[in-house]
Amino acid sequence: MAMESEPRRRARDRVLLQLKTKGEQGAARLARTLRITPMAVRQHLAALESEGLVSHSDRRGGVGRPARIWSLTPKASSHFPDSHAELTVDLLEVMRDTLGDDGMDRLIRERSKRQLENYRARLPGVDAPIPQRLEALARARRDEGYMAEWVEANDGTWLLIENHCPICAAAEICQGLCRDELGLFRSVLGDDVSVERTEHLLSGARRCAYRITPMPRSHAGPAV
Repeated sequence: MAMESEPRRRARDRVLLQLKTKGEQGAARLARTLRITPMAVRQHLAALESEGLVSHSDRRGGVGRPARIWSLTPKASSHFPDSHAELTVDLLEVMRDTLGDDGMDRLIRERSKRQLENYRARLPGVDAPIPQRLEALARARRDEGYMAEWVEANDGTWLLIENHCPICAAAEICQGLCRDELGLFRSVLGDDVSVERTEHLLSGARRCAYRITPMPRSHAGPAV
C-alpha cells in the first residue's frame, strides 16, 4: 500500500479537528470552513470512514434528498491528547485500593489547590474584565490539552468550552476530578460570576461546557 502523502494527512487531520471542535456536520459545511471543494472533503471523509475514524447518518429534513451528517467515532479519540490514559487509570486504581476513598479525596483536593495557585498566577486579577479572565483561563486549559475556547452568548453570558478531555479515562473512574474542576473555575474566575456546567462529556455530551453569568458583587455568593 502506498504511503499517504503528508499534505493529504494534514488535510484529513483538519477534518477531524473540525468535527471534534464544532460537532457533527455535513460535507458542504466542512468544505466552506476548510476552504476546499466539497469533492475533496468527501474524499477525505471516505478515507477517514475506511479507517473507522468517522461515521455518517442520513437525515431527512424536508423535501429532497436526506442530508448526510458526519461525526467522529470513539476510535478517533486516539488522535487527540490522552495524557497516557491507561497508565493514569492503573495508578488511580492502585491509589484508591491503597488509600481508600477518603485518601483519594485528599489527593484530589491537593491537586485542585495546586491548579488554583497555577491559574491565579496566570490570570489577571478579579477586577479585570470577565472576557479577559476567560481568555486567560481558556489559554491555560489549552496548554493542558483541553482544546478550550470561549464564546459570548446573545443573552450576555459566556460559554467556556472544552472540546477535548485529556484526563477523560481517569475522570471516568474518579469523578471527584470533575467535581473539583467546577469548584476550581468558580474560585479562579471570581465572585462576580456564577459558573454552571451545561454539557458534560461523562454524561454523554461530545464536550464539556460551562456557562459564565455575571453577578453583582454585592449579591454574589462565596466561591466554591
